[in-house]
Amino acid sequence: MRLRMFDGRKKLIIYVTCGDPSADATVDIVRAAADAGADAIELGVPFSDPSADGPAIQLAMGRALAGGTGLAATLETARRIRAVTPVPLILFGYYNPLYVYGVPRLCRDAAAAGIDALLVVDLPAEEAAEELLPAARAAGLAVIPLCAPTSSHERMARAAALEPPFVYYVSITGVTGAALTGANDLPARVAEVRAATGAPVAVGFGVASAADARAVAAAADAVVVGSAVVRAIERNPGDPAGAVVRLVRELKAALNP
Repeated sequence: MRLRMFDGRKKLIIYVTCGDPSADATVDIVRAAADAGADAIELGVPFSDPSADGPAIQLAMGRALAGGTGLAATLETARRIRAVTPVPLILFGYYNPLYVYGVPRLCRDAAAAGIDALLVVDLPAEEAAEELLPAARAAGLAVIPLCAPTSSHERMARAAALEPPFVYYVSITGVTGAALTGANDLPARVAEVRAATGAPVAVGFGVASAADARAVAAAADAVVVGSAVVRAIERNPGDPAGAVVRLVRELKAALNP
């Protein structure tokens, strides 16, 4: 598996909805974010029913879909990104488009496009082990599971069976873009996930500022920022890449002071 990014320093992972505001802009945004210090990019596949996402990402997906970006276009954009930067790319999406595309074909095409790992929001670890992992491994892709505050030790153990490069821990029981809560419980919970899975832990949902990132990084191996990046893109139509660069630099500076 090709995703190797943990070396003891805190990492920054950002999410970008592919095709928002355009494929060309996505390529520019990702390249600029990587140059500014982002350690990995979640490349979001636009989907009509993003149930785990809040208003900012829902609107971004709607704009991308209206512009004609679906899974095939996302893979083509990933290919273009890979031609200009070596930053790790995580294909982030919901299972329905992947299933319709065909999982073995998707894994082969994703690997050929330069994707390093798959993160499927609505596919539990036990189903991912059966339906996604064999094809992903055959293509050389990692599968990244999610754990949440409600995850039992048994469910964490199922995540460990995927042998992931890291586990994505959802910090809140809600959708993306909600305010960060429960920070006081985060160190113990992250330690529990890390011990149960044997993998580094990236924490996302609710991280919107440098102060949030600093608080989360005290416990986590990586911090994931999505809605704040999407909002920066939306609010700066004249220079979305520049807006993301400024945000990435602020966040990155907070992680390893």
